[in-house]
Amino acid sequence: MKKIKLPNIPEPKGHYSPAVEHNGLIFVSGQLPINHATGEVETGEIEKQTELALRNVEAILQVANSDLNHVLQFTIYVSEMDDWDKVNEVYRRILGEHKPARAIVPVKDLHFGTKIEIQAIAAVKE
Repeated sequence: MKKIKLPNIPEPKGHYSPAVEHNGLIFVSGQLPINHATGEVETGEIEKQTELALRNVEAILQVANSDLNHVLQFTIYVSEMDDWDKVNEVYRRILGEHKPARAIVPVKDLHFGTKIEIQAIAAVKE
């Protein structure tokens, strides 16, 4: 098992890795809509939160020699199911024709008052 370390990003405060690679698969921990460069939490519109969380997944995958087109499965946690159509539109725009397996999990609250958290499993590029 190989821990994926992100350049210029502080280590997580919790007891976890942003991602690990094992046997050609990358397991990305849940990503909140937090700007990696500034550390600022996005608590505005769900569209902005969704894009930032997906871009955080993408940044981790790039460091791990993968990308969004190699994602096999997403798990998306949302605090407001009424936002689902908006989340899905951003997801569709960013992923295009790629349709990995996906689960949507409604939750009561997410850390820092955010509305979305996204985790992923992806394959390493060949």
